[in-house]
Amino acid sequence: MINAEILVESKNWKKIIRNPKRLILNTIKKFPKKHRFINQKVYISVLFTTNKKIRVLNNRFRKKNEPTDILSFPFYDKKNIKKNFKKKEFYLGDIVISCEEFSKKNKRDYKNGLIKIFIHGFLHLLNYDHRSNKDYLIMNSMENKIFQEVKG
Repeated sequence: MINAEILVESKNWKKIIRNPKRLILNTIKKFPKKHRFINQKVYISVLFTTNKKIRVLNNRFRKKNEPTDILSFPFYDKKNIKKNFKKKEFYLGDIVISCEEFSKKNKRDYKNGLIKIFIHGFLHLLNYDHRSNKDYLIMNSMENKIFQEVKG
């Protein structure tokens, strides 16, 4: 089971998504079995923040002095993640989402947009990436499969 600690730091979120915390928790409950970590306790944190905060994080950790819509910080690298998936309890990582950047890219459908971007960030916690075209295709396919399951 995935346990999410969710902090809505920016009041601007409530203007576009009434309750982003509830939306994320409901999304997690609808994840396919493979991604729900049944019979385990898996922890993640999600921070809903501003461009100012995410810009600082993006600069500090990625050396990009600009805001972005989402950042993910996996707790494990690719070498160690499968070994830790076998544990009964572990911390998966952190996801940070900027209200301003998110809303620029999702002007029409905030709810589905937030579900999709959260799934994207979650897959990064599982060490999926999109650096190469092949990796992009794999990750995008996985995102779409999870999204379809969540939307049911």
